[in-house]
Amino acid sequence: MRPDILNPLFAEVTALKGVGPALAKPMGRLGLTRVVDIAFHLPTGWVDRIPRDELMAADAGRIIAITLTARDIRPSNGRSPTRVQATDAHGNYVSLVYFGGHPGWAKKLYPIGEPRRVSGRLDLYGQELQMVHPDIAEEGEEFRAREPVYPLAEGLTARRMAALASQAIARAPDLPEWIEPSLKARRGWPGWREALTQIHSDPADAKARERLAYDEVFASQLAMALVRADTRKRRGRALAGDGRLRDLLRLPYSLTGAQARTIAEIEGDMAQQSPMLRLLQGDVGAGKTLVATLALLVAVEAGAQGALLAPTEILARQHYETLRRTLSGLPVEVAILTGRDKGRAREATLMALAEGSIDILIGTHAIFQEAVRYRDLGLVVVDEQHRFGVAQRLMLQEKGRSPHLLAMTATPIPRTLTLAQYGEMDVSRLDEMPPGRQPIETRVLSDERLDEVVAALGRHLEGGGQAYWVCPLVEESEKSDLAAAEARAEALAARFPGRVGLVHGRMKPAEKDAVMEAFAANRLGVLVATTVIEVGVDVPNATLIVIEHADRFGLAQLHQLRGRVGRGGGRSTCLLMRGNALSETSRARLALMRESNDGFQIAEEDLRLRGGGELLGTRQSGEAGFRLAPPEMLADLIACAHDDARLLIDRDGGLEGERGQAARTALYLFERDTAVGLLRSG
Repeated sequence: MRPDILNPLFAEVTALKGVGPALAKPMGRLGLTRVVDIAFHLPTGWVDRIPRDELMAADAGRIIAITLTARDIRPSNGRSPTRVQATDAHGNYVSLVYFGGHPGWAKKLYPIGEPRRVSGRLDLYGQELQMVHPDIAEEGEEFRAREPVYPLAEGLTARRMAALASQAIARAPDLPEWIEPSLKARRGWPGWREALTQIHSDPADAKARERLAYDEVFASQLAMALVRADTRKRRGRALAGDGRLRDLLRLPYSLTGAQARTIAEIEGDMAQQSPMLRLLQGDVGAGKTLVATLALLVAVEAGAQGALLAPTEILARQHYETLRRTLSGLPVEVAILTGRDKGRAREATLMALAEGSIDILIGTHAIFQEAVRYRDLGLVVVDEQHRFGVAQRLMLQEKGRSPHLLAMTATPIPRTLTLAQYGEMDVSRLDEMPPGRQPIETRVLSDERLDEVVAALGRHLEGGGQAYWVCPLVEESEKSDLAAAEARAEALAARFPGRVGLVHGRMKPAEKDAVMEAFAANRLGVLVATTVIEVGVDVPNATLIVIEHADRFGLAQLHQLRGRVGRGGGRSTCLLMRGNALSETSRARLALMRESNDGFQIAEEDLRLRGGGELLGTRQSGEAGFRLAPPEMLADLIACAHDDARLLIDRDGGLEGERGQAARTALYLFERDTAVGLLRSG
């Protein structure tokens, strides 16, 4: 239960004065639905206003606040703007310029001969001083010397946002301190409420911003530390395989050093009584599936069952086929269960699972529904880890006697962020490529060369190859994403009749599966897709990928998309089509893609180039991302928060001590309270 002291902050925004349905709409577009969202909607910058009593050409380019009196109004004639000729107290003239709007509006704002307090950027236009769209203070109001700049939506002004933030802060309670006192003193941080008040009035206050960022990171690290402590306390079971099944495997190649090392780490974890909680990071094509297969065989050798959870039906079926091929000839029963399986077939699978004749079950979330019973579940493997949050990971452990958990992700994550995302897990990295896997040749081309690319695609198809064509990311709306993909698919289908398929996010799963299966079976030569083709989709014959408007994608996303090719023995090519107006960041991204196939290097560089924004697209579903802690602060704050959280648990009595009670409040405030609910004690 959330502590009562936080209730004023978790009220709906309509509890604030002046917020009705009309204002709630633009606020909703910014994700501001509760008072706490407004309190945490921090300014991204500020405007400094210089108070002046006289207009001076030396102030051109600066924002000033000054008292002016209107002398003449020249209304707009439709083509020219409305101009208000005004003077300061010394008789110096300035022209106030307004584009659009009703001509009568200026007369209301500036009654001739009456002084008004005005603020805006003073500019020189020829020899004339002017201000374009200056602000006017309301009666008796003075402009703030420093005004915060907020992210806004249409229908929401900066002044209204500041007023709402002020109301939100007024509702914020004084909370007990959760930071270790010597750390707070050493860093020179203010108290929590003081920091929140300060950042909204002076966005340049670095200590206030750092304090709030730390609080959020601390809550996240504490939640993970509690989850980890809880996992360690659970009594699972030691699973020691005897190697009899693995010895029967006939692999066409030997393991890489990284695979051998990782399997040894997993075996060591599974041989312990406390449940394994390990993350396997591997770049695209580094051989994670084989490591998972060997881990599942360890469980089966020890007399237990294994389950592999995939985020989508396509991936589940793909894993099922891969495991069946790899394990053919071994006395191991592999089955699949997805939402699509119904009736007798489903019942037969459920019965075989409960009686133990199925050794390894592969599927989507369906494999953890209430009705699914295992005879003896010993290991759960979760593919594409970032689709499942901490809460979901723990739900899996309710099946069986706290089974071991191996989570996998193909999204390379910088070392600095691994702790932020997966602080409660041990981490293994597959940082070597299997022998014989060729690097993907990456070329960057101007979109003016589209005709050449289509001609090259034709030659590729004639040679028996297949290709992906990823359509531009259009930020305005999902509809335009879809329209772009449909138009491209139509144009390519006219050129290559019967050879082109289209997949996008709005298709029904069964339709999408049908197109993907036709592509995998080589009945289609080109697969046109909107922004993200399913991670892990494996079509070895597809050796060409074209990405339109590649300059609009992040590095991590481009690397993931490129990983759709290069899965067979043939040489693969990735063509990145770019526009002509490239930013420096886009240019740097595309250059790195051309030079490097190393996902971990790319991830580190992505973090450096992006600075702000969501962490490499690895936000975990079911959990809030960081909204107060920008990535450039994370490296410094995570290590510090990790140590502070450990100190709280190991020395300061966990959640039961005085500081622990305050920290419990922080977990609820930053919505990391899943951890509190899972623990019977601190």
